[in-house]
Amino acid sequence: MSLPKLHVAVLMGGWSSERPVSLMSGEGVAKALESRGHKVTRIDMGRDVAEVLAKAAPDVVFNALHGTPGEDGTVQGLMDLMGLTYTHSGLATSVIAIDKELTKQRLVPHGIPMPGGRIVASEELYRADPLPRPYVLKPVNEGSSVGVAIVTAGGNYGNPIGRDVAGPWQQFDHLLAEPFIRGRELTTAVLGDRALMVTELIPTTEFYDFDAKYTDGLTRHVCPAEIPEHVAQACKDIALRAHQLLGCRGTSRSDFRWDDSQGVEGLFLLEVNTQPGMTPLSLVPEQARHLGMDYPDLVEAIIGEALKDREARG
Repeated sequence: MSLPKLHVAVLMGGWSSERPVSLMSGEGVAKALESRGHKVTRIDMGRDVAEVLAKAAPDVVFNALHGTPGEDGTVQGLMDLMGLTYTHSGLATSVIAIDKELTKQRLVPHGIPMPGGRIVASEELYRADPLPRPYVLKPVNEGSSVGVAIVTAGGNYGNPIGRDVAGPWQQFDHLLAEPFIRGRELTTAVLGDRALMVTELIPTTEFYDFDAKYTDGLTRHVCPAEIPEHVAQACKDIALRAHQLLGCRGTSRSDFRWDDSQGVEGLFLLEVNTQPGMTPLSLVPEQARHLGMDYPDLVEAIIGEALKDREARG
């Protein structure tokens, strides 16, 4: 859809562990909108966000927040109460998608392949492993690979894990334990009702962690991924189906692990990110660019999805 000139509030920053990434995303979005002639109000979210949004009175809010409380339904619920139109997914979807266990409960019964595993109390880890090694420990509701640890037989976490050894068990009372899936890191973006492409992520570090995601040179992006066409199509099919089952709006990004020794049976969805990054290194803009959509086009398309949703709801 062709956008009229709008007043857009770009909501960014906040106080989650992903604040720096959100600020980069938000500034990129703001500049892109200004380049297209839109009026932009930049808002670095504080505790007075409701007052600031009410004073700004924008036509639409571009939600460039990452992590809690901008991605977990909190801000979405606030904006719903205020009657604001905003980008990306709504309250219920955000609550489910940021919680990896709730996401599994929603998607697995519909045939979406995801790793097994269970929630464990961090205290349990000091007594015994919850799963055979190697396995992965991750926070239940953090994004961008924040706090992820791969526990291997020869790792330096101890056996069992040492109470004084640095790791996510020192930051979080409960963690999600999943089997470690050997293989390759793949990701697929969805925009509206279309899955875009598949990118393979090849980190120079041990795995695709927070630093690898947002530090130039630490990860090589192969876009489109050099994988069999039927595996690429499976990624796109699963990503779009997960987007729809969760009720995502605008754009989302699905992250996969693929054990290429098992063919398509080795493909597992890890998580769905309802507010993917919009930084220069981010994957959604990269995939859109490969399909001929420049960054301002992408930003306007995401806003267009929010406006379409508002029209559909009357």
